[in-house]
Amino acid sequence: MAKVLIAGRALGALNGEIRIPGDKSMSHRAVMLAALAEGDTHIEGFLSGEDNLSTAAIFAQMGVAIDWHNAAKSALTVHGVGLHGLREPVGVLDAGNAGTCARLMVGVLAGQPFHSVLVGDASLHQRPMARVTDPARLMGAHIDGRDGGSKLPLAIRGGALHGMDFEPKVASAQVKSCVLLAGLFADGATRVREPRPTRDHTERMLPLFGQPVVSEAGWIVLRPTDLLTAPQATVVIPSDPSSAAFFAVAAALVPGSSLRLPAVGMNPRRDGWRRIFTAMGGVVTMVNSAEVGSEPVADLEVMASRLHGVTVAATDVPDAIDEFPLLFAAAVLAEGEFLLHGAAELRVKESDRIAVMADALNAAGAQVEALEDGARIVGTGHLAGGCTVDAHGDHRIAMAMAVAAQCADAPITIRNAEAIATSFPDFVPLAQQLGMNLQWSEAAG
Repeated sequence: MAKVLIAGRALGALNGEIRIPGDKSMSHRAVMLAALAEGDTHIEGFLSGEDNLSTAAIFAQMGVAIDWHNAAKSALTVHGVGLHGLREPVGVLDAGNAGTCARLMVGVLAGQPFHSVLVGDASLHQRPMARVTDPARLMGAHIDGRDGGSKLPLAIRGGALHGMDFEPKVASAQVKSCVLLAGLFADGATRVREPRPTRDHTERMLPLFGQPVVSEAGWIVLRPTDLLTAPQATVVIPSDPSSAAFFAVAAALVPGSSLRLPAVGMNPRRDGWRRIFTAMGGVVTMVNSAEVGSEPVADLEVMASRLHGVTVAATDVPDAIDEFPLLFAAAVLAEGEFLLHGAAELRVKESDRIAVMADALNAAGAQVEALEDGARIVGTGHLAGGCTVDAHGDHRIAMAMAVAAQCADAPITIRNAEAIATSFPDFVPLAQQLGMNLQWSEAAG
């Protein structure tokens, strides 16, 4: 039976410390590179959400053995088969709801001397794939699929690839990473020049496996060594900043709150939400800065804050693209106008996040105007609630509305919220532990 998430006003201040699970983006990449490396890679802090488990399952189908070391599936050993050791899969490779998995796997599969078919769920089948299939074809892969290869399912026959210079039109870490992963199998250097800098987890992680990636005159350059080697040290994945943001914003919104979030990833290309939220008046302080592997981390200390609207700087948009549903919720509960432009990418995520968040927040009594590439929100510091909204199977919509409800006059019922399990399966129990007011309930009818 389907479930709904019922969220209401927090019963008191949100105080304490919560350790957020590992970073989703890095978990995908760690398993991929470990599978393609020679030797055994030990990983800790892996996020065992459905998206990341889809990536692990795909490599298992191609002959990569994975040992899980605890029930939470946060610690594992990947027995790598090397760049040329994957086996042709018997069945289709299912990425589920994971756009990162699907797009990065195009790069991996483009370099394999066999045929594969990549599929996903209904939502993923609607998301644009030409942005990765086009460059993979330019490098020499044969790819066909729905809408001329621009939508899943994709049939991929890889093989001999050649390096190239590529300048993507869309600022996307998934596109960049797909091309760099394909470059591992190419003859000659692969160079990427982005229209704007995006998250660089792939570039930071590849050298841990012995593959240099350098920056030369604005180009990101990979000269393939034809060998990845399992690191001797354990690959430790920091806490996911996108997941941490939900609790940070909740604590800032609920009066009297004080929250500590230890060892959160602070990659500059993932920190846009904190910069925007701080500009809105949010008190989020970084302490105990350090490095884990090749990634910066810090503890975040959050205090209840008085928020105001802002015009989002264009330079912050790519670095906060995943957190805008949450920032929309915060903007409703701030005072004054919040204006976002340059975020048309939100239209082609797991849902049309601009339209879906506008519909949900307006149903709850907000004043949100959906723009073609963003939103205009008139914050009043107040939300009525007392409504049922539809998350459209989008995990970030569901969690953002759950945070907004902590300050609503009446509870908000969130339908189609089960997709939270794709990225943050512990969200509800951790929220309840902190004192947020939300619970699952059986859907009526």
